[in-house]
Amino acid sequence: MHRLNLADHPHRRYNILTGEWILVSPQRAKRPWQGKVENPPVEKRSQYDPECYLCPGNRRAGGHRNPAYESTFVFDNDFSALKPGVGEEAHFNTGELLIARSEPGICRVVCFSPRHDLTLAEMAVADIRRVVEVWTEEYRTLGGMDFINYVQIFENKGEMMGCSNPHPHGQIWAQRSVPGEPAKESAQMLRYWETHQRSLLENYLELELRENERVVCQNGHFATLVPFWAVWPFETILISRRKVGSLLEFSAAEKDALADMLKRATAGYDRLFGVSFPYSAGLHQAPTDGRAHPEWHFHVHFYPPLLRSATIKKFMVGYEMLGEPQRDITPEESAERLRGVGEG
Repeated sequence: MHRLNLADHPHRRYNILTGEWILVSPQRAKRPWQGKVENPPVEKRSQYDPECYLCPGNRRAGGHRNPAYESTFVFDNDFSALKPGVGEEAHFNTGELLIARSEPGICRVVCFSPRHDLTLAEMAVADIRRVVEVWTEEYRTLGGMDFINYVQIFENKGEMMGCSNPHPHGQIWAQRSVPGEPAKESAQMLRYWETHQRSLLENYLELELRENERVVCQNGHFATLVPFWAVWPFETILISRRKVGSLLEFSAAEKDALADMLKRATAGYDRLFGVSFPYSAGLHQAPTDGRAHPEWHFHVHFYPPLLRSATIKKFMVGYEMLGEPQRDITPEESAERLRGVGEG
């Protein structure tokens, strides 16, 4: 059997978390770019914007007025994608072909800071630590409700990711069903746990730290790396060294370390192209369905869209929509470039 050259040969990589494949075409990274070039985002913002519906004391789009908050602030989304108690048991089925069911849930907004001009990358670690604590309490509170079986904490950052407001904030969607992506991860992690009696990500992280080829940064409790199967050009995954299922199991020291790692990971993105780097990011944690989930291992995904510079975006089109995801620059090269920007 010939040994595959991952740096030069077209090949497919297996995503152990989802059971899906991605096509990697490293030879295409040399092609000139004649596609769409995005306009660089406008960076200058004031600490307070009287027109911002998330700033302290301002009236929101839904009519409610924010308090004069001085730290992290949480409120129910005025335009929630999910609502509690609406047709919780309603179903629709026509001939086993047209199928739907109601999906109750709760959507909340988390303002990371009262300052309009900051991002996670620019906030002090101590302030990010308060965000981590709020996430923990929201996961506990929402996950403790009878009809909530999954709590998804996430952030869309930047206009390129469809963020409608630049004020530093994230969202929490809690719902009855386990959504598609964590459901796929649950199945993969459970299969591995039942076979090996060890966490899938625990073994994977040990291998990555040993090879040290895709690791971007690390501290005593977490490591951030470009996953072997990364789809987005500078995608990363932040994994806890200790196998825990959710934020609820972290010690105070681990929460401190998570805040530190979030700061380092996001600030590193900003240094790569010298802009406030857009991304979608989210915490993946155990379902809150009341069952034991020994297979689950806490991690955070970062999916940034930038490809070659601050003005060139990666698009999922053609083959990727009809076949499977594809990338040119290898995960190993992406990790090297992210490590190369240093700690700042």
